[in-house]
Amino acid sequence: MAKCAPDAFAMADRTETPMNVVAVIQHTSGEYLGLMEDHLEGRRIRFQYFRPFAGGGKVPAKDVPADALVLLGGGPWGSAGVRDLPTLAEEIEVTRSMLEQGTPVIGIGLGAQILAIAAGGSSEPGEFVFECRKAERVEEDALNGFMPETFNQVVYMRDRPVLPAAARVLACDDAGDPAVFQIGINAYGFLGNPGIKLGMVEDLIMEFEEVPAGAAAKLDELRALQVQVEDDLVPIMTGLVQCTDLMSSPKAAM
Repeated sequence: MAKCAPDAFAMADRTETPMNVVAVIQHTSGEYLGLMEDHLEGRRIRFQYFRPFAGGGKVPAKDVPADALVLLGGGPWGSAGVRDLPTLAEEIEVTRSMLEQGTPVIGIGLGAQILAIAAGGSSEPGEFVFECRKAERVEEDALNGFMPETFNQVVYMRDRPVLPAAARVLACDDAGDPAVFQIGINAYGFLGNPGIKLGMVEDLIMEFEEVPAGAAAKLDELRALQVQVEDDLVPIMTGLVQCTDLMSSPKAAM
């Protein structure tokens, strides 16, 4: 379960050193930042979850004083017309505003599709899949050189992002898709959640009636990969925090 207190923005300046706060849009109960939470907390970076799917929940305002925006995956929800996320239009608008303001954006799974659309690209229909893929870095300086040459990526997603012309592909996976891409100087899209945990996928499978084909076998595959996923995340988070300036000039504290 996501474990950030609901008052992250209010608490940002109540310490001797003000802290950065990341706004995180969650689309399902099952998927959250996962292993990424520990890396943020270890750097004294707070995170605030927004749950528009929950009763009384809503998408963050365009002027929310966030130091970065993270858009998580959506399980069976997509963006290309088959089973669109109910808050898709609102989230595209918020993401576009963040990009215009220069606020860092990290899109994961469905979130990567939203990022691509907001930046001038689009999305295309794709089967709802659960796959454990190998990704290979194609730009040596990706994430300030911290992106591993090869790493594991677990994709649990419907539909696919179509990147805008200005996007830069940083890594490709063995399915031929752009595993990680960059837009501008501080926006990044990941097809899979780099902080994924086995329990997150198990919760997603129980949360929705629609389940990807072969899910049981893929859970076994992920179980065997979990330690390697944790190891891959260490340099990825180092580079991501550097490239998004998440340890300087907190907005919320101002």
